[in-house]
Amino acid sequence: MAHSPILEPPDRREQQRNEVRASILAAAQALIADQGADALSMRRLAERCGYTVPTLYHHFGGKLGLVEAVLDEVFRELVSGLRAIAGGHDPVARLRAMLRCFVDFGLRVPVHYRLLMTPVSDAIPMPPSLEEARALLDRALEALAREGRLREPDPAKAAQVIYVATHGLISLPSQRTDIAWAEDLVEVALEAILSGLVAPAEGRA
Repeated sequence: MAHSPILEPPDRREQQRNEVRASILAAAQALIADQGADALSMRRLAERCGYTVPTLYHHFGGKLGLVEAVLDEVFRELVSGLRAIAGGHDPVARLRAMLRCFVDFGLRVPVHYRLLMTPVSDAIPMPPSLEEARALLDRALEALAREGRLREPDPAKAAQVIYVATHGLISLPSQRTDIAWAEDLVEVALEAILSGLVAPAEGRA
C-alpha cells in the first residue's frame, strides 16, 4: 500500500518562509552597510546569503521589491522610536523629541538613509514603515495647528520645511566628515526650526 507523502503543516511552511526572507534581508542590509547601496545586486546578494538568485526573485520579485523590503525593515526601528514618544501633553516637546529621534536615526544608518533619498527607480513606493513615521510626525504638527500655534498655518508646508531642514542635519554631517561639526549642532538646529515654526503658548513669552 502506497503511503501519502508527509506534508509539513502550513504554519511550519510559513515559519520557514519567514526565516528565509529574514535571512535574505539581513544579508542585504549587511551588504549595503559594508559596500554601499551601489553594491546591491541580486547576484552579489545570492553569493552573500547562500540562496540562489531564483529564490531571491521568488521572495521579493526583483531588485525593486528587495530595496523596498530592506528599507521597510530598517525604518521599522524608527517607527518604534516615534511611537514611544508619540504621547504626552506638551505638543512642542513631543515634536522636538520626534525630530531628534528621526535625525539620530538617519545619522545612525546613513547608507540606508541615502538609499531612501536616492531611489533606484521611481517605481519603488515609499516603504510602509516610513509612511507610518511620516503620519506620526504629521499628527504632531496637526495637533499644534489645532491649537493655533503654527506660524505657518498649513501643516503640510510646515512638514516640508522640517523635512528640508532635518535632511540637511542628517546628510551634511554624514557626507562631510572632514568638517568639525559642533557637538550640539542638532539641538541648536532643532530649536531654531521649532522657534521659527511654532508660536509660544498663550501666557508664555
